Amino acid sequence: MRMISKAGLGLATLLTLCACGARAPLTPPEGASLPVAPYGSPNSEESAPNAEQLLELDALAAPERSVELRRRSEDREDDPFDLPPQD
Repeated sequence: MRMISKAGLGLATLLTLCACGARAPLTPPEGASLPVAPYGSPNSEESAPNAEQLLELDALAAPERSVELRRRSEDREDDPFDLPPQD
């Protein structure tokens, strides 16, 4: 009996967690508004930013990869900071 109740509780928890991932546009709750635009942002004079603008990452938050990936094995250059452990 306890095994069935544990399985039921686990299933209920799993279903609850699955329901949290709804894919719908973000909107503020009824009666609330979006936060004010940060000082100096291009939208501060025009209007408050919408949900899509608030979710955009700037270049510093998500930089693009600027390194060429290695396609074959190559010898590493000497690293002056790769010191042996101290005794």
